[in-house]
Amino acid sequence: MKRYFPSVAPALTAICLLLLGSGMEAKAPQVVKIATQSPLSGSMSVIGVDIKGGVQLAIEQLSGPLTRLGFKIMLSPYDDQGNPDTGVANAKAIVSDPDVLGIIGHYNSGVQIPSSEEYHQANLANISPANSNPKVTDRGYKEVSRVCGRDDVQGAVGAQFAKSKGIKTVYVIHDKTAYGQGIAEYFKKVSESTGIKVAGFTGTEEKSNFDAILSPIIAAKPDCIYFGGIFDQGSVLFKQARQKGYLGMCLSDDAFDDPESIKIGGDTLLKGGGTFYSTLCGPAAMYPNCSKFVHDFKAKFGNQPHSYASQAYDATAMMLKAIEQAALANGGKVPEREDVAKAVRALQGFKGITSTITFDWKGDPTVARYFVVQVTAKDPTQWEGNKVIQALDIKAP
Repeated sequence: MKRYFPSVAPALTAICLLLLGSGMEAKAPQVVKIATQSPLSGSMSVIGVDIKGGVQLAIEQLSGPLTRLGFKIMLSPYDDQGNPDTGVANAKAIVSDPDVLGIIGHYNSGVQIPSSEEYHQANLANISPANSNPKVTDRGYKEVSRVCGRDDVQGAVGAQFAKSKGIKTVYVIHDKTAYGQGIAEYFKKVSESTGIKVAGFTGTEEKSNFDAILSPIIAAKPDCIYFGGIFDQGSVLFKQARQKGYLGMCLSDDAFDDPESIKIGGDTLLKGGGTFYSTLCGPAAMYPNCSKFVHDFKAKFGNQPHSYASQAYDATAMMLKAIEQAALANGGKVPEREDVAKAVRALQGFKGITSTITFDWKGDPTVARYFVVQVTAKDPTQWEGNKVIQALDIKAP
């Protein structure tokens, strides 16, 4: 026989209403955003999209402690298009959002430097996965740090590698950007100090027809052509040099580290004295602690992680830990931006997937790893398999 309790439902309703009225309702999680800036469109988007992907994966995998504190961590991505004006405009929007407690970015130093002026004014912590111009940290902004090395060291690594390969003369070209010209100048300075003769040093914004620049280079017959700048310009320069019969070494920087380089330059990059580039990050598979990251990244996004995706993961991991520690110090409440920036710098011996990171007073890692890589890939899908020639751990200057 069924039994009915007609008074139960109204009683339960009354209890629920009483609890709600007494303030015992479940609290909505507090939203905290981590922003990114990188080129998500245009010729550099292959790298920029994967930087954002590294941040996204880190937020999804490492936000547990903050979730347990009652926070909801959200990604707020911005496309800086590799353009300083766009980056600064985005930065103004980012700092105006009170939910944003940190920013991971950029890819281009020429975009990061002016954009980070906005972060600095707003006390917003900025950890860069890829920006290598010395000015990024030499300004001494307490909000700005990076997990990668510096161009003054990278330029020296390239010059010393050239010397070790018996290079006696070099012709240096750069793209007139803060990044490209800066690293070219460091390469030139160290090359000359080692006894390498610099046969020419010039900048250009040309991207398609290098006849006017290559004529004096071919005439000078240098052992090496060095290019400071981005892959979409450097790969065309090297290709046209080979097509004109140049057989010496071609050498560039970490901005050459993009699978589109081989798509543009083709097998010309494998000819003559070979094509090499220095970089602040090796292929993710080279790092002993990156195997899970590589697997998870490919499973989520459908491709092997490109340059700086793993560094973006580490930068985000540090940002999350800093927010957690600042929140705990604030009684479990959303911390102030300034306190997050201080917590970032206070992290000591942080064990990331690419390295163990401690920042110095400027925001540089106390020790950074630099690589020299030879282009051996025959198509873009093989780019991450390029041959690593050198891997060097060097202290920050």
